[in-house]
Amino acid sequence: MQELTPELMFDFLYNLPEQFEECLQMEFPWVTSLRGNYRNILVTGLGGSAIGGDILRSYSLRRLRVPLVVNRDYVLPAFVGPDSLVFAVSYSGNTEETISAYAEARSRGARVIVVTTGGKLGEMTAQDGYPVVKVPAGLVPRAASGYLFAPTALILEGMGLLPGVRAELEEPVAVLRSRRRNLEPAKPAPENEARAIAAVLKDSIPVIWGSSSTTEIAAMRWKGQINENAKSPAYFNVFPELNHNEIVGFEVPEDVLRRTAVVVLRDGNDHERVKKRIEITREIISSRVKSVTEVHSWGNSFLARLYSLIYVGDYASVYLAMEYGVNPTPVKIIDYLKAKMAE
Repeated sequence: MQELTPELMFDFLYNLPEQFEECLQMEFPWVTSLRGNYRNILVTGLGGSAIGGDILRSYSLRRLRVPLVVNRDYVLPAFVGPDSLVFAVSYSGNTEETISAYAEARSRGARVIVVTTGGKLGEMTAQDGYPVVKVPAGLVPRAASGYLFAPTALILEGMGLLPGVRAELEEPVAVLRSRRRNLEPAKPAPENEARAIAAVLKDSIPVIWGSSSTTEIAAMRWKGQINENAKSPAYFNVFPELNHNEIVGFEVPEDVLRRTAVVVLRDGNDHERVKKRIEITREIISSRVKSVTEVHSWGNSFLARLYSLIYVGDYASVYLAMEYGVNPTPVKIIDYLKAKMAE
C-alpha cells in the first residue's frame, strides 16, 4: 500500500458511494445453494470489519425473522451450530480473533461465508471450500464499510431472507454523492457541516448520542472514527437507555463537563417518545457542557439516512485530525499492539 498520507483518507471517504455501486455489480452464483431454515445468523469480526455487521444488524431489525448477532471475540456463542449462518468478515484476512471464530464455526458445522481481501482467512477458506466474497484491497478497514456491509445484505436477499436490499442500496449512492459536495476539503465552514463540527469538537471530549433502532450504529461509528482518525477519546450511548443512567452523570466534575461536546444524531423515524426525551435531555445538560450539536439524517430509506449520518461523522473525524495536526490514516498504536501480540 502507498504511504499512508492524510490526503489518502480523504480519497477513501470520497469514494464511498462508488463502493455501493461496485457491490451492486457483484454476483453470488452459489447463494441459492445456501438457502435453508436457519435459526440464527452471526457476523463475526472486529473493528472496521465488524461495523458492516452492526449496520446489517440494525438494518435487519424490522425485516429479518431470525436473530442476527454481531460477535467481536475469539469464541462463538453457544447457540452457533449446524442451523446457523456465519459471516466471517476480516478486511485484511489476518485478524486473529476472526480466524479463531471462523475455525470454531467450521468445527461446529455452521454454514460459513467469508468476506475478505485475502490473507490467512482467504487461504483457509480456499482449503475448506466455503464461499468467499473477495472485496477490493488497498483501503484501511474502517474505510471499506460499503464493501463489508453491502455484500452480506445482498447475499441474505439472494437467500430469500432479506427482501428489497438491491433496490434500497441505490439511494445511498445518490445521497452520499450529494452530501460529499458539501463535505469535501474544497468546501469551507460553515457550509461544510463536518468542518464546523470538528471545530467544535477540538480540545473537547466528544460524546455521541444516537437512538436505538435508528441512529445507534451511526453513533457507534462516530465514536470509533474519532478514536482512529483523530487519535482522540470519544464515547457514545443511545436513547432511551442513556436517560436511565448516563444523564445523571452531568453534575460533576464541572471542569470536565465544560470540556464535553455532545453530538446528538437525529432521524425522522426516531420514536416519538425518544424525540421528546432528546429535547428534555438537551434542556437539562445545555448549561453544563461545552456544546450540544444536532446532526440530522438525509434521505428516505433506512440505509440512506443511516449512511448520511455516518458520512458526516467520517469526514468530521478527519477534519478533527487536521485540527490536531495528526495523520488520520495510520493507526500506529494498533500496529504496535498487533506486533507485541505476535511475539
